Amino acid sequence: MPYELTGLDGKVAVVTGAGRMRSIGRSIAVELARAGCDVVLTGTGRSPDRYPADEQAAGWRDIESVADEIGALGRRALPVVSDVGDLDHVTRLRDMTLDTFGRVDVIVNNAGAARGEDRKPVIDLDPQRWRTVLDINLTGTFLMSNVFGRTLAEQGLGGSIVNISSIAGKTFSPETAAYAASKAGVQALTACMAREMGAYAVRVNAICPGLVDTSRMDSLGRGEAWEQMVRAAVPLRRAGTGDDIAFITAFLCSDQGAWITGQSWNVDGGMVVQH
Repeated sequence: MPYELTGLDGKVAVVTGAGRMRSIGRSIAVELARAGCDVVLTGTGRSPDRYPADEQAAGWRDIESVADEIGALGRRALPVVSDVGDLDHVTRLRDMTLDTFGRVDVIVNNAGAARGEDRKPVIDLDPQRWRTVLDINLTGTFLMSNVFGRTLAEQGLGGSIVNISSIAGKTFSPETAAYAASKAGVQALTACMAREMGAYAVRVNAICPGLVDTSRMDSLGRGEAWEQMVRAAVPLRRAGTGDDIAFITAFLCSDQGAWITGQSWNVDGGMVVQH
């Protein structure tokens, strides 16, 4: 018989930042549905005129399209436009989840600030851009963990929180200070919360992706220059995919990952070997 993950059938997962067609969040949401979860999906409510060309050509509808994919797998989906950096939004999201499904079991904190004007030396970095990156990447993860973690503890059913961090929170490259600081903070939050939530049988882990081929990376271009960069940076000689991150997420939330907590897993094709 094929090896199958267990323990996720009939569970309810919340996945933030799940609306882009080429993304980690979409892959995680679909993989958790495939494993048996009903899924709450969040996105920022992007205007269609901001969609990349491939999304526009495909008639993409952000979280609504991902909800359709989950429905096609026989699971229920609840798409919600929500801002993870706003406590009122997060509280409403928790209430909507419980009103619709009656429980919550898995939280995946994937929403992240867009690449762009934060990739500068510290002395040139706009303080407002610093705040935006920290508010979404770190404070958003904190607020989701605070509100939904309290619910997981009160339910008494155990559960799993997975925070999508980055190897940038370990490598500390130049001109990434805001992003790297936010992701290092996510790893610290993960470790502290894991020690607090163990008494409730709630596991808290982080995943640290490396170079993943998503629409977030489109500013770097594609073609031969991209391939050369990948071959030089990644020992396994290929960029990651959303599925690579989704598979380890599902494992950490399953019965088979039941004795793993407080860890920050590098999933990067061998780019980083530090723990």
